Amino acid sequence: MQEPAAYERLVYKNASEYHYMKISLIFEKEGKRLEAAFFKQLIISALRDLYGEVGAAFPFDVLKFDEASLTAILRVYSSGLVKLWSALTLLGSYHNESCAVRVTQVSPFLLALSGNSRELVLN
Repeated sequence: MQEPAAYERLVYKNASEYHYMKISLIFEKEGKRLEAAFFKQLIISALRDLYGEVGAAFPFDVLKFDEASLTAILRVYSSGLVKLWSALTLLGSYHNESCAVRVTQVSPFLLALSGNSRELVLN
């Protein structure tokens, strides 16, 4: 008689080394322009405000930044995703102008940020 097949279930938590975030910066007054270097400095200052000098040294990369729409794609170590996300959420001003960061998408796969099913238009 044949033995029943044995299956082993494997679950990987945070198998990816990085997470990718698609974010947008929203100012209270529209028409504000910001260069990529200032955008990264804004994120570093948000990390410094929340976590001190250790937070300011937190490693992340701005992979893409669109100056017209103030949207960016960030790459961060999976272990620090929550720290970066919390610093972005608590960001409230830039040069005494009220602003907010909206996290649009988060994924361990960069390709997943290329499309958004919520913005899909079917004909």
